Amino acid sequence: MLKSLVSIVRYEKPVESVRKAVDLSKGLDHLPSKARVFIKPNIVFWTKEVNFPKWGVITTSRVIEDMVILLKERGIDDITIGEGMVLGRAKDQETPAHAFETLGYNMLKKRYGVKSINTFDRPFEEVDFGDDVVLNMNEDILHSDFVVNVPAMKAHNQTVVSLGIKNLKGMIDVKSRKRCHNADPVKDLNFYIARLADKMPPMFTLLDGIYTLEKGPAIDGRMRRSNVLVGSADFISADMVGAKALGYEPSEVPHLVNAAKNHGRPYDLSDVEIVGEKIEDVAVPHKYDFPYTVDEERSVPEALVKDGIKGIFYRKFDLSMCTYCSGINGLVISAIRSGWKGKPWDKVEVLTGKTMEPTPGMNKTILLGKCMYQKHKDNPNIKEILAIKGCPPKIEDVIKTLQKAGIEVNTEMFENIDKAPALYMARYEGKPEFDESFHRVA
Repeated sequence: MLKSLVSIVRYEKPVESVRKAVDLSKGLDHLPSKARVFIKPNIVFWTKEVNFPKWGVITTSRVIEDMVILLKERGIDDITIGEGMVLGRAKDQETPAHAFETLGYNMLKKRYGVKSINTFDRPFEEVDFGDDVVLNMNEDILHSDFVVNVPAMKAHNQTVVSLGIKNLKGMIDVKSRKRCHNADPVKDLNFYIARLADKMPPMFTLLDGIYTLEKGPAIDGRMRRSNVLVGSADFISADMVGAKALGYEPSEVPHLVNAAKNHGRPYDLSDVEIVGEKIEDVAVPHKYDFPYTVDEERSVPEALVKDGIKGIFYRKFDLSMCTYCSGINGLVISAIRSGWKGKPWDKVEVLTGKTMEPTPGMNKTILLGKCMYQKHKDNPNIKEILAIKGCPPKIEDVIKTLQKAGIEVNTEMFENIDKAPALYMARYEGKPEFDESFHRVA
């Protein structure tokens, strides 16, 4: 049986470590001459207000530049770096521009002639992936000759891991992203994600694990210095090995199971040849989720239980909650913690996503987001509806609604919300292994 080749390399030196990952995997052997190459990094989040921890959240600029150097050595002059990051405002052009400048992409343009694009400024094309999966995908990546997919290597609280296939979600428009987070119990988020790579041009996947992330995908996860690179010209094999390196069997990752099934592949590494480092020598378990407490009295994040908070019901989000409500979800939980004064609230429940049903006996039910409001706005089983209707919800509406529920929110934390990400830097201060230079181009 012909096996797919995957390289595992320890990151040790600029350029040379990436070169070794490429050469061992033969990842660029099928790169056409004079190809138009599209590089897809992972920039899941950005704020131009403050410096924040990027390790394991965002692809290192070190690996991006190393890949550009290797492409240039092979005579490639038409290179585009493109990303469609999560933005609070749909037409926000300042934040992507700030990200590209800070990460050094503009320097790559001066040094190597590389272009960088915000995909939301570019055309999208409707793509039929089969089985009623129709998404709008960026035309630049679709019509390139070759793709270099360079995700940050992370565990993910909805999809278990976020690697090469999941990274391509940044190439679809907002409407399509929301469509992925639907209420269908079968054709769910994992079903959609599994198909994202199917219409790609020839592609080399390089998993950037210089830094890895536990409980991702955002900055509230735990960041690690791992010094691992995983490369392959086969996108399924790259992600299966990457999942294993993060401590998960491929069979434990639903979207990888779906992808393997779609391509007639086994759900393990039996048809994969690993070269370079042994996987058991680099594999380290990464938790993917935050714990919740579920019992007869409550269903809430464990952090609320530790604070002694009572009278609030806050079930764990499911796959139907989209990325845009996910960001607000964390803020609501923080607001609830800040509003706790030691007196139980009056049986307040928060519903999120597109599928949740109200719990009998609740006195106040907060419907977080447009989808949940549309689902339950006329529900006779809800005693009192407190709706946050936006898509995504506005911060001021969150504050007003929580106050109506009797939760006195610390408004200062919301007034300075753009600066809040800087608070997470304290976890990594004084630790030399967390080096900010990896996310700059010198």
